[in-house]
Amino acid sequence: MWRSCIATKNKLDMISKRLVNHHWFHYAIFFLLIMLSHVALPQSLEDISSINVDDLSDQQLEQLVNRASEAGFTEAELLQMAQLRGLPSSEVDKLKERLEGLVLMGSYDGKNSSESPSRSPRRQMEFNEITQGMISPQTDLDKLSSEEQPYFGMDLFYNKTRRLTFEPNLNLATPRNYILGPGDEVNIDIYGQSETYYQASITAEGQIILENIGPISVSGLTIEDASKVIRNRLSTYYTGLRGNKPNTFLQITLGNIRTIKVNLVGEVRLPGTFTLSAFSNVFNALYAAGGPNTNGSMRRVKLIRNQKEIAEIDLYAFLIDGDPGVNMTLQDQDIILVPPYLARVSLEGEVKRPKVFEIKENESFADVLRFAGGFTDRAFKEKVGVTRVTNKEKAVSDVYNDQFSMFLMKGGDHYTIGKILDRYTNRVQVKGAVYRPGNYAFETGLTLSKLIEKSEGLRGEAFTNRVSILRTKADLSTRLIQVDLDAIKKGTAPDVTISREDIIHVPSIYDLKEESYVKVTGEVLNPGTYVYSENMTPADLILMAGGLKESASKEDIEIARRKSDQAGREYADIIPVALDNELGLSSNPQVLLPFDHLTVRRKTNFSLERMVKIEGQVKSPGNFAISEAEERISSLISRSGGLTEFAYPKGATLIRRTEFYKNQSEKARNKDNLLNLLQRLNRENLEPTESQKQMIDRIGNYLFGMNDSVEGRLDQSVVEARERLFNDISSSRDGVNPIQLRETETVAIDLVAIMDNPGSKYDLILEEGDILSVPRKLQTVRLRGDVIYPTTIRHESLKGLPYYINKAGGFNVRAKRKRTYVVYANGEVARTKNYLFFNAYPKIEPGSEIIVPTKGPRIPIRPSDLVGITTGLATIAFLITQIIN
Repeated sequence: MWRSCIATKNKLDMISKRLVNHHWFHYAIFFLLIMLSHVALPQSLEDISSINVDDLSDQQLEQLVNRASEAGFTEAELLQMAQLRGLPSSEVDKLKERLEGLVLMGSYDGKNSSESPSRSPRRQMEFNEITQGMISPQTDLDKLSSEEQPYFGMDLFYNKTRRLTFEPNLNLATPRNYILGPGDEVNIDIYGQSETYYQASITAEGQIILENIGPISVSGLTIEDASKVIRNRLSTYYTGLRGNKPNTFLQITLGNIRTIKVNLVGEVRLPGTFTLSAFSNVFNALYAAGGPNTNGSMRRVKLIRNQKEIAEIDLYAFLIDGDPGVNMTLQDQDIILVPPYLARVSLEGEVKRPKVFEIKENESFADVLRFAGGFTDRAFKEKVGVTRVTNKEKAVSDVYNDQFSMFLMKGGDHYTIGKILDRYTNRVQVKGAVYRPGNYAFETGLTLSKLIEKSEGLRGEAFTNRVSILRTKADLSTRLIQVDLDAIKKGTAPDVTISREDIIHVPSIYDLKEESYVKVTGEVLNPGTYVYSENMTPADLILMAGGLKESASKEDIEIARRKSDQAGREYADIIPVALDNELGLSSNPQVLLPFDHLTVRRKTNFSLERMVKIEGQVKSPGNFAISEAEERISSLISRSGGLTEFAYPKGATLIRRTEFYKNQSEKARNKDNLLNLLQRLNRENLEPTESQKQMIDRIGNYLFGMNDSVEGRLDQSVVEARERLFNDISSSRDGVNPIQLRETETVAIDLVAIMDNPGSKYDLILEEGDILSVPRKLQTVRLRGDVIYPTTIRHESLKGLPYYINKAGGFNVRAKRKRTYVVYANGEVARTKNYLFFNAYPKIEPGSEIIVPTKGPRIPIRPSDLVGITTGLATIAFLITQIIN
């Protein structure tokens, strides 16, 4: 099979040479290589259950292993997956033997090869066993979480969100001092005059077996020593390796890495025996066990090999200085012992790491301060308070900064580092009407005038007749000093000397009086409150408010001015205003005063157009403006061209707004109109003229560049209050059904009588928003309510209500027959009338709706009610009998 693959490949090579100059050469090569791969190895990881191990060559088997490696499977996992997918056990055993033989042979036949062998990256053997033995960060071994851990360094190896793993790097160069052991894979490259490649794993007896050479003992040797032993052995077969000037060279590298067993005992979170990589060091082992526990020492971790202590590691050296200490590679059966901690001290307050630290003998406070990262920026560094446990009780002491390196620590010490005082040694403050208020440095001889100069002088509104100085006395009480700054400037009063912590306040003239404003309401574009300026006139205020509306009456403008009346009978002076038609300058204008209220009233009988709508079977349906105050329905019918031949006048309805209808305010309507105009100007004018640009700017500024006025906000609050009222009315209360609030309702009209008698009582006066609807001729009658089969039936002119009830299957059991009513097409309602034992049913018209209501729920009689009824009847019978007798 493999020979046929090679022949196929040769043919493909010939085809590819012919396609070198063709533009789709690369696509053809890609396709042909895919075909070749399928010819060479039809089996994939998905159909591994169908392979025949005996039919696989070594090259095909190596390709299968490479595919598994690319998919993230080890050889052991590949065998397990093959068994799970249904590969027979006999084939699994064969595959395992072939894989072991492939490893021992180095994936090659051992013969000389001029081509460089392709090697897979170095892998860690039994990686699953390594990871399964490690402690899980979620394991609840301590009551304290990693965030609450008070002991410094404990979260280095055990943290619920840990990212540091100390996992050994397998992609580093082969360490020359690495000690080989059973399970390691050795790569032997011979190059130069002779070229050969060997790959072998060290057996349990500590040997590597090379084809045609035999076993070589290398276990327990370093890579460097093993290279000498192997060189001496192979020099018998490759003489070019000998002499001072060899022409053949040998290189030993490490392939896949074995695992080792390391024992962790003592005060660790998870003591026991761990399977680790042969590249692992002490930190890898501690990480696997979760590190020292709360009683474990971080300062003297012991490494024991062959019953001898070969190293003592201080983990603080790694945490503080980044020095891993003894970076010694572990060996099989090494013991790591974590003894109990030596002694501990705690630091709190203004240090960067306020935690509990383990100390060694003869360590000073300066050492522990370095462990804590030093002082914070706000720490009081002159003195540190310490609480020490003596043989009998506690004692308090002070350690000054010149004693830090001499003060020796003792287990149980508690050090408190305080903050600097929240006070200033040389501060004065300037507030108020100066150009640069704020804090200034106090200096001897500083006066008020010099301090004002430092703050770059007084602002124009400064009130200099009374400058206040708030002075703090020695007992921290305050005293207020009043200074006439004008007199100091004129030289008539001495300058004032400033003291530390003085607060100088220069008041503003605007701080001493109420803020002045004027107000305009009524028929202006932007009513509201405006800043008062001296000599302001009503015309100025109207121009600031955007000018008058079309509805404004220039003859009805007045000023309401505040008035102080001792008797309290008069509230304001009402001053009429004569306004020029063009808002021009006047020779003798009326001048406004602070807090004046200008009111511009509406013209008499001024109103915007009011619209109604007619729809349905009229000749010209649509919207119509009401022409006069008393225009009626008949007039609207006439203006719309009259009824069509298909109209059904008896079914005409009038839809009218209720008091709950949310009317659009005049201001909102005006904004909508201006927005429509703005959109039209932007749409129809790609290059607007100068006047159009100014109009667009004015409209845009009015719509988007100004805040809502006071009047607008008041209107909105009224609307919100009305909505809240409606919601309160609509909500159900005490089990009562909510009231249905509708913005519109149907008004029953008799259009036939209106057309026959225009202006009569039937001819209603139109109101804004009315909608007159004239339907087509109707031919059906609808039945709803408690009938057997609610349906719609064709109208019969000579048939009464019982006929239609029967067509719907008759009354239901719970039907309230006497309450049956009819809703006509125009909205009128007629109910069934009762005369003794007879029912007079209303007439049925086309488009009517017959509604049969339902009786209320049947309430069962309770035994107590039954007893009461029978007792009452018996009492009545007894009384009647007594009366008769």
